[in-house]
Amino acid sequence: MKDSLAPGVTHEFTVEVTRDMSPEHLAPMVVLSTPKMIELMEQASLEAAQPHLDDTETTVGTHVNVSHDAAAAGGEAVTVTSQLVSVERRRLTFSVSARAGDRALGRGTHERAVVNLNNFG
Repeated sequence: MKDSLAPGVTHEFTVEVTRDMSPEHLAPMVVLSTPKMIELMEQASLEAAQPHLDDTETTVGTHVNVSHDAAAAGGEAVTVTSQLVSVERRRLTFSVSARAGDRALGRGTHERAVVNLNNFG
């Protein structure tokens, strides 16, 4: 891990809600599913940390604690943000959120562990 992996590191991106992000049981309605929202939060956290890791390192998710408080419909732009709030050895804790415009869709914390890729496979 590089010294730059420190609280305050942030990553944010925006995606459009598509059919493949929606639960099948709600078809034909298209809405952002809870599992997809969590996946996006994990992705934002991975992408926040990755530039601050050595070439043989990555992170893996270890814990998710989020609420899904509002819906986002098909075609809406969803902005996902992850900010690193603590580093304890190889354990990283992120504050994560998803929003559509000014509407908060979900928020919580996500933990990841830094692992050495040479230890896999």
